[in-house]
Amino acid sequence: MVVQQHRCGGGALAVCALAVAGVMAVTAGCSDGSGGAGHGERLRAGAPGAGGPGETLRRAADVLAAAGSAEMRTSMETAAGGTRVTIRGQGTYDFRRQLGRIKVILPRDAVGETGHRPITELLAPGALYMKNRGAGVPDEKWVRVDTTTLEDGNLVTGGVTDPTAAAELLRGAREVTYVGKTELAGVTVHHYRGTADLGRAARAASAESRGALTAAANGFSTDTVPFDAYLDKDGRLRKVRHRFSFASEGPAVAVVSTMLLYGFGVPVVVRLPDRGDIYTGLIQQGQGGERDR
Repeated sequence: MVVQQHRCGGGALAVCALAVAGVMAVTAGCSDGSGGAGHGERLRAGAPGAGGPGETLRRAADVLAAAGSAEMRTSMETAAGGTRVTIRGQGTYDFRRQLGRIKVILPRDAVGETGHRPITELLAPGALYMKNRGAGVPDEKWVRVDTTTLEDGNLVTGGVTDPTAAAELLRGAREVTYVGKTELAGVTVHHYRGTADLGRAARAASAESRGALTAAANGFSTDTVPFDAYLDKDGRLRKVRHRFSFASEGPAVAVVSTMLLYGFGVPVVVRLPDRGDIYTGLIQQGQGGERDR
């Protein structure tokens, strides 16, 4: 069993998925379980692609860029100290421009209230923008986070794993096993299981996402992330699940991040906020303390 661990300091993940969701008070650190992988790459009959399953996965980010864009659904499940919280998202993403717009739905009780508005997130190379962030941010303002400064490279910070980062992680695929065929939303897909080497993925990543993945490779205490990936007959990534693990002074936290892709070729319109629309004041973290952003 391979476990991905990361140590979250007090200001390390300023708007960690858990902080964004307002659940920093529930789970003081961020963490995720682990997943198994075979030893070496094992190819079973029927697996697509030349060069073995590992090479097929390492091409997944390029195939998505060629496909252009897709609709997406996400979930990020966090478990710590017997408490389990799930953050869900839905939106569209342009893999060529690495731009996306996602609506993030928080659990009703994660922030201690019943009607918290969804958070709108804009994803861009090296940046994450959030609206309806709460915690003292004016309604009309956006919060901007430089993802190259985050210890996780925005793999969990926004409550949604950046779609490009999720695909680029597979460039570091190793110990891959081809599990077999299955069906996903009426589409036949090929299921792979393995681990992703963060350092290897960062070195092979596109220039736009290399900084964020390098930050993640330097920030985690171990450099492997267990995953399950599902590709269609054209090699397009349809589903990927990563398992992250964090250690902190509090209870260990397990984070399972899942991304579903469909509706390839959909138009994606993303307008990044003007400088005047970005909030630069104090941002509260969870239910205590503030941070000058």
